[in-house]
Amino acid sequence: MALSVRVLLGKLQGSRPILAANQTARCLSQAASQPEPCAEQNESVNPTFVNRNPRNLEQMALAVKDRGWSTVWPHREFYHRLEFIRTKSHVTASVFSSSSPVPVLTCSTKEWALKRDLHSTSCVAACQAVGEVLAHRCQQAGITRMVYRAIPWTYRSDAVQSFRTALKEGGITLSEPRRKYVDN
Repeated sequence: MALSVRVLLGKLQGSRPILAANQTARCLSQAASQPEPCAEQNESVNPTFVNRNPRNLEQMALAVKDRGWSTVWPHREFYHRLEFIRTKSHVTASVFSSSSPVPVLTCSTKEWALKRDLHSTSCVAACQAVGEVLAHRCQQAGITRMVYRAIPWTYRSDAVQSFRTALKEGGITLSEPRRKYVDN
């Protein structure tokens, strides 16, 4: 087989001598020359760059916060707002974005995955479980900071405090940075 390849290569080369017995076809091949990369191409930036990640400005505290009217409650100056509702039968927590009235994330004891492990769906342990699950979902969604303004007379209850503690232990900060103003 090797001899037939050598004869074929000798016929293709025409005037070149036939390969010696100790030479192989690999000796004739050469590595292709690689173009050297130019550092200037890697460092050039398009002057008309458009940031397509809307959350990037929020995380740097540069995005505009809608202030709304001063008499409106709850205030509208936030990127993400946490709403905690505790009724006599269920506990629900929702995260709202400033740009949409529809919740971004929700967690409730109405969900079977939470309900099956709880003795009661409205006790302090249920509030803590909702806080832990919501913190995990927020971390997965990339939301680590949000505003939580509880109604003052419900803020001191054990259920609300266990909910807040579970969120904080899950890595959620319950305040947002002040908006930075940049001069152009």
